[in-house]
Amino acid sequence: MQDQSKPSRPAVPRLADFPRRGTDTIRFADLDPQGHVNHAKFATYMETSRAAVIRDPDHSLQVEGATSVMARIEINYLREMQWPGTVEIGTAVAEIGRSSYTFAHALFQNSQCAGTGRVTMVLIDLATRRARPLPPELIGRLKRLMPAAP
Repeated sequence: MQDQSKPSRPAVPRLADFPRRGTDTIRFADLDPQGHVNHAKFATYMETSRAAVIRDPDHSLQVEGATSVMARIEINYLREMQWPGTVEIGTAVAEIGRSSYTFAHALFQNSQCAGTGRVTMVLIDLATRRARPLPPELIGRLKRLMPAAP
């Protein structure tokens, strides 16, 4: 007989779990016909935070002669977000691979987690447009963006 139980749902993150935090404004244009924030805007809010982290002038994740491109996105929708308001965005580095790294994001409105996501970025060489290994200095910067161990 097969086990019919559902897998347990992962714990909902707290904003304090993320080493980087930012905000974005929820715009009227972000709404869908149901009157809540459109599902595609969740990805936009995550991008707002991710771009700020990658291009942070004090701790940039940019590499000379290379760029990072998105290879995968996964979004979990937990609750509606409403207009007007703001969204708080938590961002951390969840995994570091050979030529890629993965961001973990969480979106909060009124202190409630509305969604989580993971985005895998691949470092590519600007000349060849092919994946290249992450340099040690980038790995060091990425490690500083990982959440503290419990």
